[in-house]
Amino acid sequence: MKNPWGKKNPFMSMWLSGANAVAGAARGRATAEAKRQASTAVSKSARQVTDAWTSALTGKPAPKRRRRKSAR
Repeated sequence: MKNPWGKKNPFMSMWLSGANAVAGAARGRATAEAKRQASTAVSKSARQVTDAWTSALTGKPAPKRRRRKSAR
């Protein structure tokens, strides 16, 4: 007598296939969002570090002077 548990179940196969598709899509979206957040955090911190080192090595920049409007 054959083992009934070794037989393929088409309904189970379809259900697992659909569940795997949904899980893959959710995993893709979560990974994309995590990459976006990580890249934003890295770029902000890199900019802050660069600004800190630049200001530490060169001092504060001179204040910008306003140009006078010429009276014509």
